[in-house]
Amino acid sequence: MEEVLRPLVVFAATLAVTISIGAAVDRLLSHAAQKHPANRLPGLLRRIHLPLQVFLATIALHFTYPLAEINLRHDAVVLNILAAVAILSAAWVVMRAVDAVAENTLDKYAHRTNDIAKVRRLHTQLTLVRRIITTVLAVTTAAVAILLLFPNLRTLGTSLLASAGIIGVIAGVAAQSTLGNLVAGLQIAFGDSVKIGDTVVVEGEWGTVEEITLSFLTVRIWDDRRLTMPVSYFNSKPYENWSKGGPQITGTVFLYLDTSTPVAELREHLRDYLRTRDDWDGRSWNLLVTDSTPFGIQVRASMSARNADDVWTLRCAVREELLDWLRNEHPNALPKIPTSVVEREHAMAE
Repeated sequence: MEEVLRPLVVFAATLAVTISIGAAVDRLLSHAAQKHPANRLPGLLRRIHLPLQVFLATIALHFTYPLAEINLRHDAVVLNILAAVAILSAAWVVMRAVDAVAENTLDKYAHRTNDIAKVRRLHTQLTLVRRIITTVLAVTTAAVAILLLFPNLRTLGTSLLASAGIIGVIAGVAAQSTLGNLVAGLQIAFGDSVKIGDTVVVEGEWGTVEEITLSFLTVRIWDDRRLTMPVSYFNSKPYENWSKGGPQITGTVFLYLDTSTPVAELREHLRDYLRTRDDWDGRSWNLLVTDSTPFGIQVRASMSARNADDVWTLRCAVREELLDWLRNEHPNALPKIPTSVVEREHAMAE
């Protein structure tokens, strides 16, 4: 009877203590979050509750397992499994904590500054640093767990380390593009060439940078399609970054009209119309004849806006308004296609 009750008592007491400790930590974090609502870190750190419970339970069971006196034939294997799970859960705790600290840092910085570009730059850097830490922790803990579960692999690991130079050269050649993208990702994160939230034009597509990883960059196109490209592209080929230097941007509208177009009246109507638009930021506007042909003229209307989304909407609205005004007030100003009547010869051979 004692052989059954002793393990049950030991394991039940161990789990009860660890669950109580985990619940106490979670309650303390919850209390701190309620007491200091301006500080989001305690509330964000509550995400570690589950991995912390697993870590505490496996660590405690690892030390109390001998007290159960189960006397299995493979006690060493059980202890190694508990140690491996403890290491994996510890890495899980660190990953959750890093995510919480990164999110809190970004939130505090966003409340301290009105510079959206700096916030996006910090967001990009924190995202990549977090991914690097997560990758390193995952690889390291997996390797340690495997060595604990399979002790016979330690000799193999020693042999592999002895030939690490050759393996490194082979891996470097095989993963050249991957390593290039990794270095390019770090250059983008800390070089400030492109950030999450920037409006870019890539391969003829206009969109917003949605995600930057260690290997790929995702652009959300205006019609909600996603364009995924290797980050090395942004270090080797030209592209347009409309958010570089600030979100303000100037848009243009081109109209092809007849030479009889009253340009001065059209310019005045553009000015009056822009004053009614909330998406015009009031910085600048103009209307000029930029080209002429034997059949008409090219008119360019320019107007400034606060960001790329506003300028797109404003350009479409201005184009519609100017064409509608010309159609109603000066229909002869619309472009004409020159044509001529060709008389058909009806000479017929008799």
